[in-house]
Amino acid sequence: MQAIRGLSATPAPTSEDTIAMPRPSAAQLAYGSCTVIFSTLAMLLLSQTSSGAGIAVIAVAALALGLLVALTVRQPRSRTAAQERPATKDTVRAAAPVSLTPVRSEPVRERAAS
Repeated sequence: MQAIRGLSATPAPTSEDTIAMPRPSAAQLAYGSCTVIFSTLAMLLLSQTSSGAGIAVIAVAALALGLLVALTVRQPRSRTAAQERPATKDTVRAAAPVSLTPVRSEPVRERAAS
């Protein structure tokens, strides 16, 4: 009966089905916050405004600038991409070259007791 009315019986998407938004890194938060604070102070001191509208415009401009700076900070690359690809014999050989010649041990020389 539900299919006739146009209602589907599909379950609601779980958290695995939705795309998760990445959280901001510490560097993004720090750079963005510092940009907002210092650009607000600089614009207020340079403009010498005292009206509420001027302060509001400066605050909005500083927030936009801080958001721009925070979004342009490079994200650290995840290490999962490197773990997904198994190592081949070529990469192992290139990482640690092994000599095929046997290592000869040198004779130990002892000092004479005097």
